[in-house]
Parts: sequence; structure tokens; C-alpha cells
Amino acid sequence: MFLYIFPKGAQTACDMGQRILFSNQPRIVAVSTIAGTKECEGIVGRYVETALSDDMFGESTFEKAECKMLSHVIDGAISNAKLMRDQVGMIISGDLLNQIISASFAARDFSVPFLGVYGACSTMAESLALAAMAVDGGYCDNVVAATGSHFASAERQYRYPLELGCTRPPQSQWTVTGAGAALVAREGDGIRIGSATLGKVVDFGITDVNNMGAAMAPAAADTILAHFRATREEPEAYDLIVTGDLGALGSRILKDLTWEKGLDISENHVDCGEIIYNVLEDEFQGGSGAGCSAVVLNSYLHAKMMAGALHRILFVATGALLSTVSSGQGESIPCIAHAVTLER
Repeated sequence: MFLYIFPKGAQTACDMGQRILFSNQPRIVAVSTIAGTKECEGIVGRYVETALSDDMFGESTFEKAECKMLSHVIDGAISNAKLMRDQVGMIISGDLLNQIISASFAARDFSVPFLGVYGACSTMAESLALAAMAVDGGYCDNVVAATGSHFASAERQYRYPLELGCTRPPQSQWTVTGAGAALVAREGDGIRIGSATLGKVVDFGITDVNNMGAAMAPAAADTILAHFRATREEPEAYDLIVTGDLGALGSRILKDLTWEKGLDISENHVDCGEIIYNVLEDEFQGGSGAGCSAVVLNSYLHAKMMAGALHRILFVATGALLSTVSSGQGESIPCIAHAVTLER
């Protein structure tokens, strides 16, 4: 039950400034996903469009495989929408690698205007929000929003080369090998994007690069609370409040943080990081990475919504905005979360 007491004048310009309403109801008319062997072992794997048998995807490096995955799903979303490439007004995409090379190198395969974005694991929600803005504002008829990640490329960029065989701590998550794309259009049958709530950068002083759930949970709470302040809805208005990717520990922290503010989301909150794997001992807290929420949203959740099993979702993707440079300088981890409402 939603118990938050709104102070007088609580719906401020600042709160409303975080939330953008889409009057023309842009919609997701097609999706495409690809995921690695480990990711396809769980329940989400049944809904993934392309299941890899080789995490190298036939390439010589992990980074090239990640780039190829992004190109694959962008092309897949366009094809599934029964469009030609020249009918796409824009591609909005990002990833976890330095200078978002997976996204920008994938974009060179398409003669389409490209906006590269970086929101770490929040990139799927960020790109969706921007795509909806472009379509709702009448600037484009069709926009592709996409992101992805690869376990091996992320590990050697943010933590340690796999060859070292380092022991993973129990608070760590497993970076998802996968990518997802959604084609957002002005017209057509699909899932409507009703609004977006843009997040603010939040830093609670976490410095442990293995504990992403604890670092990102405050940012998720901040955006979720801002969304409900602006809408004055109750959590029960949504079939699911989906975060990605806090993992098991971060999900519990989020529920505690929102409950302390009078907002109980425990009945309908799920996290992409918790559900993408059959969480066993070696997965610890579950999945993370920009590809995690992208794969779960554009496969499992999309299929459930199109089948009528889910009607309204608040999708809140979270990102840790760190780098090896900032970590090496002893900096804490600033984080962000962006939310979009999805309705069928």
C-alpha cells in the first residue's frame, strides 16, 4: 500500500521536470534479442530470439563479438518491424566499453543517423526514453533503441583479466553476455511508452566495484520516488516495477529504502538481474551489465505483455557511472536510474 504523505506543494516543477509525458503514445512495434549460452539456460532464454552456442559469436575477440551482437539486434528489430534501413530515422545505442565502441562500430554498418549514449546499465531505459522523445516530438517516425554487454569484455575492462582466475566475492554480479533492441514507432501495434522519468546522479559513497547492487539501489529509489511523487499513483497501478540490474542484494536494499519513505513496492517489484539466470552458487547476486535489462525487457517482458499476461510495467534501469580511472583514484561510485512506463 502506498503510504507516502505528500507535503503541501509536493508536486514541484523539479519533480515534474524529471517526468516527461508522451501525448502521442509512441510504441514499441518490434524487438530483437541475442544472448550467450549461460544466459539462455534460465527462464529468459526461452524467449530470446537468437541463442548463441559460442560466446565469441565467430569473432576473434570478445569486443568484436559484443559489437556484432549489437549490430545483429539492431538489424533484427528493423527486420521484425518489416522496415527497410532507410525508413529508420535514428539509432540510439550505447554499451559499457570505453568510448562506447561497440555501439559506434555497430552503427557504421547502417547508413542511419546515430546518437551514442552512455548510462552504463541504465542505457536501455535511457535510449528508450530518448527514442520516445524523438518519435513523440515528430522528429522521426521510427527509431531503434539498443544496448548490449559481454561478460568477458566488461570483466577485463572494469575488474581483472579472465586469465588471472580471480575468485569472485559473494556480493558480485555476473555481467550478462547479450544485447537487445526495440524499434519505437509513431504508428503500429505494440507496447505504448506513456512517460519517462529521468534520473539524477546519486552517490551514497560506495567504493566496492564488486558491489553494484548497493551502489545503484539509492539511485533506483530516488527515481522511483520521484515518479510516484509526480504521478500520485500507488505501486499497485503497475503489474510490475522492474529494475535492472540491482541483483538480489540491491533489490532488497531498494525495497528497504522506498519503504522507509512510505512506499511499499515489495509486492510487485522484480529485478532483471535476479531473473535472467537460474541463480545458483556461482552467480551469487545474479546478472548485471547493460545487456541484462535489454535482454530481459525485449524478450521475456515483451512476450508477456504482448500475450496479455502483463498490462502495465514501470521499467527502471540503473547504471553505475564508474570507470577504471575513477576507481584507481579512490573515487566512490555515482549512479543513475531512468524509468519508462510501458502499457499494453
